[in-house]
Amino acid sequence: IFMEKPVATDPAGVQRVLAAAKIAKQKKLNVVVGLQRHYQDSYRALFAKKDMIGDITSMQAWWNNDGVWVRPRKAGQTEMEYQMRNWYYFVWLCGDHITEQHIHNLDVINWFKGGYPVKAQGFGGRQVRKSKEHGEIFDHHYVEFHYADGSILNSQCRHMPGTSSKVDELLVGTKGKIYCDAARITDLRGKTIFQFDKSKERNPYQTEHDELFAAIAKGEYKYADAENGAYSTMTSILGRMATYSGQEIEWDKAINSGINIAPSRFAWDADMPSKPDANGEYAAAIPGKTTYF
Repeated sequence: IFMEKPVATDPAGVQRVLAAAKIAKQKKLNVVVGLQRHYQDSYRALFAKKDMIGDITSMQAWWNNDGVWVRPRKAGQTEMEYQMRNWYYFVWLCGDHITEQHIHNLDVINWFKGGYPVKAQGFGGRQVRKSKEHGEIFDHHYVEFHYADGSILNSQCRHMPGTSSKVDELLVGTKGKIYCDAARITDLRGKTIFQFDKSKERNPYQTEHDELFAAIAKGEYKYADAENGAYSTMTSILGRMATYSGQEIEWDKAINSGINIAPSRFAWDADMPSKPDANGEYAAAIPGKTTYF
């Protein structure tokens, strides 16, 4: 099985994937999730040498750029069809860009840390992307993720035209730093102690499929990505819940909440949980007013 990310957009969906992951393991089914940095040569090399920086004490992650496409409403479309065609801007389909895109960076941090956050708090909103076609998602999120060992990930993602772009991760340890996009490890004074030759980088999108297909062809059980895919998805959802509400959200409470934001019925004429008002505007979360618990 190849699963794209995110594997869910709400805690109920995460739990469904975790249940399926258990069955896949029992049946020894290879499952690869499209968090392709796990299959990227430079990231694999950095991970293999992460002990060079000692204990990881703090982390930073970014997915800041102009944003993505918009698909206008067409005459005759039902609300379900419109939301599916313009899917990026509806939370039940996309999860907001913190889940659809920034999950890659959050997943890298989880991978290198060997764990998942226990709580999160942050802020976000709709500063420039406020038109009708932009549905209900935010255009910026900042989240402070806390891990069990006390380390903190400062995470930011932004979709604003004309702003600086950055997609990267930084891990700071007791002995050095890992600059993921540069594929470089330095000591605390900035001296390079490892540099991956990026001219040798293969296409990770191809590698993840090549390795999956090879395992299937050989009858080997090698890949079980579904559980990690679900937990990294939940990490992004935890961040979204924190920014939407403006409250500190605990992992255990969130993942076990049973929150389900999907329509109750999947059909072109289904009654949608999020509908436009008389002016065609969708209600977005309001920090301080939106609540979960």
